[in-house]
Amino acid sequence: MADAEVEAALAHWAPRFIQNGVDYNDFVRTTARIETWDQWLPQWSRTADEQAEFARQSDETGHAVTAGHAWRRAAVDRHFGKFVWMVDLDLAAEATHAAVAEMNAAHARLDETAERLEIPVDGGSEYANLRRPRGVERAPYVVLVPGLDSTKEEFFFFEQSFLDRGLATVSLDGPGQGETGLSIPIRFDYERAVAPLLDVLASRSDLDHDRIGVCGVSLGGYYAPRVAAFEPRVKAVAGISGPFCFGDMWDDRPPMTRQTFVVKSGARDDDEGRRLAGTLDLDGVCERITVPALYLTGDRDRLIPWQQTERQSRETPRGEFVCYPGGNHGVSNMPYRARPVVADWMLDHLTR
Repeated sequence: MADAEVEAALAHWAPRFIQNGVDYNDFVRTTARIETWDQWLPQWSRTADEQAEFARQSDETGHAVTAGHAWRRAAVDRHFGKFVWMVDLDLAAEATHAAVAEMNAAHARLDETAERLEIPVDGGSEYANLRRPRGVERAPYVVLVPGLDSTKEEFFFFEQSFLDRGLATVSLDGPGQGETGLSIPIRFDYERAVAPLLDVLASRSDLDHDRIGVCGVSLGGYYAPRVAAFEPRVKAVAGISGPFCFGDMWDDRPPMTRQTFVVKSGARDDDEGRRLAGTLDLDGVCERITVPALYLTGDRDRLIPWQQTERQSRETPRGEFVCYPGGNHGVSNMPYRARPVVADWMLDHLTR
């Protein structure tokens, strides 16, 4: 029998793994080997290693596309192995670097437009992946913002939803996220992470800097509206299953989620984590958003109650709200519905 933490991880995030590129068969085989939470990352790393070995064999035989998808699977397997896994921070950091390298290898074989960006910010550097649609000389672009302990490595298929519609994507590891989070903690004013990114991109002639969108998922659904309120270069914003105030739900979060926030925010203990979570609050912020805003969620979201996302919409002057019956957190059990809606909406509002 799996322990409570493993059961919680499976209950909350199984559809998310699959929609973001974990092969269902890998998911079944890997989770069948896991009984305790301390086994989670080692077993997912074992699966990632198997995919990486297949990728290397495919590279050696000159089959770049096969290798690229194997590297992609290795990256997401490894990422989800260390997702909210605070058991051994050194091992998790090692997995973070490996997942980044594997996704870079996937991009090199599957998308010649993909570029890795390093952006100077206060206290160090942050990192992003830029991808551009084929056949578009000067593309509008969307900054994609992950959530708590989510990373840009999750977004390969999400990015494709925008790329297929002629929009470039910039997936960002901001403070507390992915490789950036190894040195820069979570901060409530996420616009301080996006502004330097837009500054770096501003000199590029292959992007349309008058048509910039931002889209965030989960805790990124808090970050994205915050950016739209304070960053005038953003022309449209979408948030998926975002909280209005992250601290409101502190006691109801799974223990791994609370522990992850404590670690990623640099808090000393649970009490300080609760206090810092309370600073991620859109009170008085949504009313500052003047651009079109779309908020989506599912009515069966057990991590961020749908009422939190609905409040974002209600307090945003041009806010629209979509709630999917039966949809879970991030509507990850209905990606065929939510992702096209977000991408179409962003296309409409950036290209009118």
